[in-house]
Amino acid sequence: MQKPGFVERLPPDIRQALLAAAVMLAAVIQILDTTIANVALPHMQGTLSATQDQISWVLTSYIITAAIVMPMTGFIAGRFGRKRLLVWSVAGFTVASGLCGMAQTLPEAVLARMLQGVFGACLVPISQSVLLDTFPREKHAKAMSLWGIGVMVAPILGPTIGGWLTEFYNWRWVFYINLPFGILSLIGVLALVQESPIDRERRFDLFGFLLLGISIGALQLLLDRGKSLYWFESKEIIAEAIISALFFYMFIVHMFTHKRPFIEPGLFHDRNFCVGLVLIFFVGVVLLATLALLPPFLQNLMGYSVYDAGLILAPRGAGTMFGMIVATRLMGRMDPRMIIVLGGLCTSVSLWLMTHFTVDVSQSTITWVGFLQGMGLGYIFVPLSTIAFLTLDPLLRTEGSAIYSLVRNIGSGIGISVVVTELADNIQRNHAVLSEHISPFNHLLDWGVLPQIWNTQTVQGLTALDGQVMKQAVQLAYLQDFRLIMWMTLIIVPLALFMRNPGPLELHAKPDPALAE
Repeated sequence: MQKPGFVERLPPDIRQALLAAAVMLAAVIQILDTTIANVALPHMQGTLSATQDQISWVLTSYIITAAIVMPMTGFIAGRFGRKRLLVWSVAGFTVASGLCGMAQTLPEAVLARMLQGVFGACLVPISQSVLLDTFPREKHAKAMSLWGIGVMVAPILGPTIGGWLTEFYNWRWVFYINLPFGILSLIGVLALVQESPIDRERRFDLFGFLLLGISIGALQLLLDRGKSLYWFESKEIIAEAIISALFFYMFIVHMFTHKRPFIEPGLFHDRNFCVGLVLIFFVGVVLLATLALLPPFLQNLMGYSVYDAGLILAPRGAGTMFGMIVATRLMGRMDPRMIIVLGGLCTSVSLWLMTHFTVDVSQSTITWVGFLQGMGLGYIFVPLSTIAFLTLDPLLRTEGSAIYSLVRNIGSGIGISVVVTELADNIQRNHAVLSEHISPFNHLLDWGVLPQIWNTQTVQGLTALDGQVMKQAVQLAYLQDFRLIMWMTLIIVPLALFMRNPGPLELHAKPDPALAE
């Protein structure tokens, strides 16, 4: 009889912890790359001799390819095996990261980023399904807490890490940093992950994939280019909106009428999973929409450097980790749905506090408000990710995880587009309203030294006055965006009460035959 290897001799708890670290690391490097490259774009633009519009394709190519390939995760895992897919995805993503760092021209960089998107698309959903199947039901909250630390904290820390690497080394290290972590993850996956059952008779629904892929691709192009083309004033944006909506409608009809559709419609028969999709969509909105607003608020209005702004925002990630740890412990003692509601209230309070920010707000205030917001998101994420999959057929978990991650990413993209558009519109509206008070009949302008600083009779005075009005208009626009996200959170989070109550998770401590090796 062959002696068990070193891995097999490890205690089960140690094996589970090492497996969780390996698959979580795979998810982290993929999610980190959605935000870590943002701060490096100006430096890449100079090195690659690209315009501002051209360099944006370094981000867009990655997002679009990942979004199109991600729904294929369930089919590929079922047809070729989950471990085999994870191994090839980690290895391919690691090699593509090295190619990104070595790129000498813009086409090389875009092609390498597309390869990153193709190989990285499966990493997040596969890592989630592996953890759900590895840990027994009563430990699902702990598994989702570990997984959520990577999924939620990585995009928060991405700008900080990217800013530090770009400032003290160069932009290429934004991609090279993936290499050692990718190799470690690959070793862990090869040694610890068990292969899933393979369905060699499963056929690929090419037509369904094309319908969904075209719809997602058109939507991502619309979100990426909408602001620069003034949204629906552009024929291109109108065409992309029509294509996205039409092909998505055709995909829905196809999914519910085809014998073996690209996505199993049984996913949407589970109420907890469907409500979970709605909620995770808005978690994506809140998570990255606020991240899209705070760095420019700190840099453009308050004068912080990219690196310093990243450091100030880092405690938000610590709050998320703290919230996940606390939520994991609370789930054994109270209704998980109430923890989601509590997280929504914490997040809403933090956003309400942000509506009172000024350019004189202290670093300590930004820090503890960010910590509170991160904590609220942590309270939401762990119970939501747990009970959304708790009643789902284990055979559908990989496919469900892909849809779950895709919806969160789409929520992030739409959320960023909405708040950035609202920011620009509110700046114009605020400037117009504030300018109405600038006239020779406003005697407040005659007070003290103001006539010398803002002399309305000279071009220089009017220019200085307009600059101050614009600064106030921009500040108000940011606060109005924070208020918009606050109301969205308050309205949506109570939907958690429509999920079936699983009770404290100790009630599910009975062994599940579907999870047995």
